[in-house]
Amino acid sequence: MHLGLPEIVLIVFVALLLFGAKRIPELARALGRASSEYKKAKESISREGREIVAEAEKAAAAEDAKANGGAPKDGPAA
Repeated sequence: MHLGLPEIVLIVFVALLLFGAKRIPELARALGRASSEYKKAKESISREGREIVAEAEKAAAAEDAKANGGAPKDGPAA
């Protein structure tokens, strides 16, 4: 669905009627801050997830090495 110029004008007009001209910049700033916080939180969660996966892989590799008597994962020791 694509918004054309008449739809955008109508949305702006309704927003002006509902919130008034003075409140629109405040709402835009609040929306910008919320978007920024969302992006920061999303990146933080993503980074934590990658760290957890890396730690789990490291622990699994150490457990595999311990189970194989210290031999490398790819094959028997030379």
